Amino acid sequence: MATRITQAAAKAALDAFTAVLDGGYIEIRTGSQPATADTAASGTLLGTLPLSGTAFGAATTASPSVATANAITSDTTADATGTAGWFRAYTSGSVAVDDGDITTVAVGTGDMQLDDTAIVAGGTIAVSSWTVSHPTA
Repeated sequence: MATRITQAAAKAALDAFTAVLDGGYIEIRTGSQPATADTAASGTLLGTLPLSGTAFGAATTASPSVATANAITSDTTADATGTAGWFRAYTSGSVAVDDGDITTVAVGTGDMQLDDTAIVAGGTIAVSSWTVSHPTA
């Protein structure tokens, strides 16, 4: 038999996880997402976006439990030109804790959606949506 957790436990776990991102930041990078969040970051760093003091709203009690990021300040001076492929999220103490793939709002299937994945050095990187989830089973 498989171990399962309740929806309440999934919500609590997700709320605890997203709380570590309060005041942290996101790096937007080119290329493919690494195999794990512990793998060294790869690809060109396109920009860095700060997270608010309360990075996420409360997680839902649905299955899976989902948390949606609060508004993220855009990077208005992108570091490099390239196509955004993935992101990595860090705590305020610069500890990597999460990464995921990126698509545009029009595609809408990535873990994070940007207004545009074609980034130009000196231009703006704007996050439209970012969600994380935790399953109950």
